[in-house]
Amino acid sequence: MSRAGDVLPARGQAGRGRGGARAAIARYFARFDEGEVIRWAFRGLLIGAVGVLAMDLHDLIEARRPAVSPPADIATPVLPPAVATRDGEGGAATVDPRDQVTVDEDRLRRPIGFTLKPGGILAAEGFVDIGAAARFATEIEMRGEYVRAVLFNSSGGSLDDAIAIARQIRARGLATGVVDGAFCASSCPLMLAGGVTRSVGAKSAIGLHQFYAVGDMPVEPAQAMSDAQATTARISRHLSEMGVDPALWLHALDTPPRALYYLSMDEMRGYRLATGTGPIAAQ
Repeated sequence: MSRAGDVLPARGQAGRGRGGARAAIARYFARFDEGEVIRWAFRGLLIGAVGVLAMDLHDLIEARRPAVSPPADIATPVLPPAVATRDGEGGAATVDPRDQVTVDEDRLRRPIGFTLKPGGILAAEGFVDIGAAARFATEIEMRGEYVRAVLFNSSGGSLDDAIAIARQIRARGLATGVVDGAFCASSCPLMLAGGVTRSVGAKSAIGLHQFYAVGDMPVEPAQAMSDAQATTARISRHLSEMGVDPALWLHALDTPPRALYYLSMDEMRGYRLATGTGPIAAQ
């Protein structure tokens, strides 16, 4: 009995302790206005919902972002093989001047950069990334008075930027060129066309191929055809305005992105892409 009597008071004290704790908690929350508590709870829920929506929006944007990899419009390798072409009934291959290219391929994979060299030569080397035209405009604004010609060594890239660079070159009345051992392909010939005179080294490589959109979002066939026709018209108009025969681009339309149609010197002269192999090409 004495042990039972010892236990009963302990249970009573525990009950009073729990009751005191509940009362203390109740007194603490009683200090706050009930409406204010509800408002804070609502704010917490709202902040959480906004956070979830923000993460969903970020995922959606990332899913729609074009998967651009250098160079933007040309499949690897940087120096694609020559495309096989058909002439009448027989098969033939275009010239393949890749063994004449002496530049490091890693340099062609970097975003295009501009370096002012002696004699008023602005060297433009690398792939044409989105935003290249804006950087070129800044370079010309700073050093344009010293520049007389732009020499290209590029695997191509953004069509919009390439055409914009060509127009800036023409507006400044500059010459363009591709020296021996250099490479100019894809959208690069469109920049080359911007020169008031255009010199091409006999041991350079100038190539064309089809453009294609880089991205994850599917495009309806009708829209893809419309876009392709609009792009072809835009390129043809650009070449014509620069004094180059738009028929040049027929070789690009026949050539898949993983290959190149390498132009011979006779073809470049015939299409007026090259106006000479003068002093600029010999630099």
